[in-house]
Amino acid sequence: MLGKIREWLRILVVLALLWPVLVQCTGNIRHYKFNVMMRNITRVCSTKPTVTVNGKFPGPTIYAREDDTLLIKVVNQVHYNLTVHWHGVKQIRTCWSDGPAYIAQCPIQPGKSYVYNFTVTDQRGTLFWHAHILWLRATVHGAIVILPTLDLPYPFSKPQKEVVIILGEWWKSDVEAVIDEATQSGLPPNISDAHTINGLPGPVSTCLSQERFNFLVEPGKKYLLRIINAALNEELFFKIAGHNLTVVEVDAAYVKPFETETILTAPGQTTNVILSANHKSGKYLMVTSPYMDSPLILVNNKTATATLQYISTNVSSTTFTVPPHRNATSIARKFMDSLRSLNSKKYPAKVPMKIDHSLFFIISLGLNPCASCYKGFRIVAAINNVTFVMPSVSLLNAHFNNRSGAFTDDFPGFPQYAFDYTGIPPENLRTMEGTKLYRLEYNSSVQLILQDTGLLSPENHPMHLHGFNFFVVGRGKGNFNPKVDPKNFNLVDPVERNTINAPSGGWVAIRFRANNPGVWFLHCHLEVHTTWGLKMAFVVDNGNGPNESLLPPPNDLPKC
Repeated sequence: MLGKIREWLRILVVLALLWPVLVQCTGNIRHYKFNVMMRNITRVCSTKPTVTVNGKFPGPTIYAREDDTLLIKVVNQVHYNLTVHWHGVKQIRTCWSDGPAYIAQCPIQPGKSYVYNFTVTDQRGTLFWHAHILWLRATVHGAIVILPTLDLPYPFSKPQKEVVIILGEWWKSDVEAVIDEATQSGLPPNISDAHTINGLPGPVSTCLSQERFNFLVEPGKKYLLRIINAALNEELFFKIAGHNLTVVEVDAAYVKPFETETILTAPGQTTNVILSANHKSGKYLMVTSPYMDSPLILVNNKTATATLQYISTNVSSTTFTVPPHRNATSIARKFMDSLRSLNSKKYPAKVPMKIDHSLFFIISLGLNPCASCYKGFRIVAAINNVTFVMPSVSLLNAHFNNRSGAFTDDFPGFPQYAFDYTGIPPENLRTMEGTKLYRLEYNSSVQLILQDTGLLSPENHPMHLHGFNFFVVGRGKGNFNPKVDPKNFNLVDPVERNTINAPSGGWVAIRFRANNPGVWFLHCHLEVHTTWGLKMAFVVDNGNGPNESLLPPPNDLPKC
């Protein structure tokens, strides 16, 4: 009897010692509720009814720790159909919670709700969530902060405080009316009226009374700034007067730290930087302004401002800074070239070396016939000359249930016709239309070249891949040369991202492993281009056994 008691005591001691590790491995369950509702919001001296989450713009921040499970109930109280995408979350085997309308799910209809249920696996850092239907993400968005497990501290000196900074755009008009008007005319939509920092533009020439975001700091302390570009259609520069920033992470993946005066972030991208409050006092201007190196593309040139203020500062004057020129390509290229994966023992860069699928996608604009449109044509966008047609059912549901007719899996891996992609364009600018997917075997490795073209106009395209991170192994100007350019690929410490720019008049090469079953969207994160059809999807088949297979759909999955 005494021996059994001793054995039980020994087991209890072992369990007590292992309990913190067990808790960290399984994670916690965190519940959130998103009430999507209308609220009157005033910006740049104009008020409009605005779609918000819980009445906030930007919306609430989701906090989690790596390995936590999130249960987020979204209640649709507005008159629009709705979905929410958890941008950058890998959604391992839980594609049902990824969020893009008619790709992973049917929309949440007015008056209905849906619980997004997913576990944050092998990720830590800053991501964000946003609506993924129509143009609702203009105001329906917010931050996701994923803290590392308790036994894995930051791979840099821990900052004393953290702050989320969300960059965005603001239209005085209803954004849905803006895109509806553009769709009917076949022309580009009106540009935004202001940029914002945490929902506030700061004073502008047409509204000097507009308030700005004010960030209080203490001398001598270090701050982690979690910067998110939630803008619909514009890449943005960000800088703070009198302070350099140390970049430590992008898209929830650690990088080799480097110091910079200015960061560049495209829609859908996140950047974590360390700010050292190395002044004794004062007010310093924060600015965000657009980057666009294509002279034919119209952008909102207004600069949004905020203030970094040292506590106990009595001075009323502010130290100013000049934002980069909108076509400051040298600043943009220097920033992008500085990004390298940390590639440490704890955080290795697992770049696929053997390639199963080598793909070449050209990105283009085009003109398709439209009898009711201006001059009889509609501007469209395409990948490999295929303008994606949105289905009226969920592609994931059709794939899971083997239902034919919703899509075909014959998306071309290469353009049908080769031409001088960045040179003189062909005369025929018409595209094909279809709901075409590209099929990948589970755990296959993919190399994808994203090539910009000069059709209508060259332009940067921030391409976002759902369900995966990828490694950016190369980039260049002009046309990709398959015999020469791969020799210069960085296969040692390329930056890891979920959203990357296909550069204006150039190309970018990415690699990833298709180890997540489901239907995964690839699209330009300039919302205007997504609307025009610059999108496609990969269908990744199940692997061997339940751990490599898509989970069944949840009971409350919305129906079309």
